Amino acid sequence: MTAAQLAEELEVSVRTVYRDVEALAAAGVPLYGDAGHAGGYRLLDGYRTRLTGLTAAEAEVLFLAGAPGPAADLGLGPVLAAARLKLRAALPEPLREHADRISGRFHLDAPGWYAGADEVPHLPAVADAVWNNRVLDVIYRRWREPTDVRRRLEPYGLVLKAGRWYVVAGPGPRTFRVDQILELDALEEGFTRPDGFDLAAYWTAHQRDFHQRLHTTRAVVRLAPGVTLGRPVTAEEPAGPDGWVRATVPIESVEQAHGEFLRLGTGVEVLEPAELRRRIARTVAELAERYGNVAEAGGD
Repeated sequence: MTAAQLAEELEVSVRTVYRDVEALAAAGVPLYGDAGHAGGYRLLDGYRTRLTGLTAAEAEVLFLAGAPGPAADLGLGPVLAAARLKLRAALPEPLREHADRISGRFHLDAPGWYAGADEVPHLPAVADAVWNNRVLDVIYRRWREPTDVRRRLEPYGLVLKAGRWYVVAGPGPRTFRVDQILELDALEEGFTRPDGFDLAAYWTAHQRDFHQRLHTTRAVVRLAPGVTLGRPVTAEEPAGPDGWVRATVPIESVEQAHGEFLRLGTGVEVLEPAELRRRIARTVAELAERYGNVAEAGGD
């Protein structure tokens, strides 16, 4: 069958067919494609998937991919546990040992250390709407005035990022934090997902655009050996004899960069912009005056 025929049969876009064929081929499914007017895709005659055909590495990855925390958030904790038990029972003994080993030695804990877990009471309802293509009527809290607004959402998918749940919804699409949904009403009204919408591709582009909008200003700094900022920097010249590097760093604002660079202590020197350098110098002078008597008492 051609890509166009498959797309019509499966009610998806031709682009989706191309993507899925590539994914199947990468997974080892013997699909073959012939070009030309009479060409198309063909599955090797007699091919069948077999659970017992799993390799040890594949069995390990399946159990490593299990995320009981997020599954519980979605209301699927018991379902995931049952599925894991059934999968384990179906595995041959050697692969079962591999699966038990990986489950006992690796654990996923998505949230960061210094942030409490978000309360997401509406997450199961949002997940149900995503799965069943149902429109949501919500009261959403945003950062600017007016803070609490009513929104009509067509939820395309959910994303878990650093322990925080986001729903990607139309029209737009746009991204909303699930924990900021104050009230939710799941409507009987349905919606149609945009043809060919790729959640992973959207999220990658969304993150890139977010960082570009966030870091609109630049600072020129000197960084001590081994000091990193957690984001790309552009070195303007090779490291000097002392190991320090002069680099250009994207920043959100003077206010944000002031706090960020102060946390690095003596590992950074701000050269530009002048306003940021002066502000850090004033803060350092105030700190020196405040703690000067402590240094004198210690004999340093």
